[in-house]
Amino acid sequence: MKKIIFKGAGVALVTPMNSDGSVNYDELEKLIEFQIENGTDAIISCGTTGESATLSNQERNDVIKFTVKKVGGRIPVIAGTGCNNTKQALENSLSAEKLGVDGLLIVTPYYNKTSQSGLIKHYEYIADRVKTPIILYNVPSRTGVSIKPQTYLKLSKHENIVAVKEASGDISSLAETISLCKDNLAVYSGNDDQTVPILSLGGIGVISVFSNICPKECHEMVQSYFDGDTEKSKEIQLKYLKLMNAMFCDVNPIPVKEALNLMGFNTGRCRMPLDILSESNYEKLKEILKEYSLIK
Repeated sequence: MKKIIFKGAGVALVTPMNSDGSVNYDELEKLIEFQIENGTDAIISCGTTGESATLSNQERNDVIKFTVKKVGGRIPVIAGTGCNNTKQALENSLSAEKLGVDGLLIVTPYYNKTSQSGLIKHYEYIADRVKTPIILYNVPSRTGVSIKPQTYLKLSKHENIVAVKEASGDISSLAETISLCKDNLAVYSGNDDQTVPILSLGGIGVISVFSNICPKECHEMVQSYFDGDTEKSKEIQLKYLKLMNAMFCDVNPIPVKEALNLMGFNTGRCRMPLDILSESNYEKLKEILKEYSLIK
């Protein structure tokens, strides 16, 4: 059994921005404390939801360094370090490793649309050169490439590749992956609406967008399952399904940052090329947040 970086609900944390587009570190500290106070099991810094694609290398390192320092070892911190350039992904990973992160979240190379053998070489190249455990990140809707079960099996044999954030939406393929890899590859749901189904197949948690606004509820959904109260876990999943789906009424993280702003945080807007919510989606989001008593 490989080392488990965390078990439970990890938040794919947003990166708050000032009005001039710079990172708002005062607000980032507030968000970190909000998550820890409400039971989040891990913080994922500079992932998709953290707008890593529009952060410079220096900004990414600064955000990760700040997050590691403010968390102070209370829960694990995982850094998004993936890139479509293998050597750059390695450099990102080595930089995050030096900053003291507990894990590396490495997305499949996007745009290049590499083959499965290319994926294996990409991940093994990085895994051979870092000491920090790696979580693979499979999100074909963003990247144009998906990791296949047999590829997972090959990658799971590397001692430094310990888990996957699975966001393909393909439960059948994931079931085959779990059957093949067994305890050599831990699985986190990458889709909030599939958390409980993936737990039922042997998953060990979720890396969540929803947790940005409801960290306590997200943690309880997963912890209830581990405690044997699968009925409560299912009830939480279904109760908050509408809210989870609302976080994707536009491209992530546009809706979740707007939701946090409506809740009284100051996360600012997303960096271009992401735009603001349409007026109709903004009004719908407000009504759903009111429905769940997150705003008045």
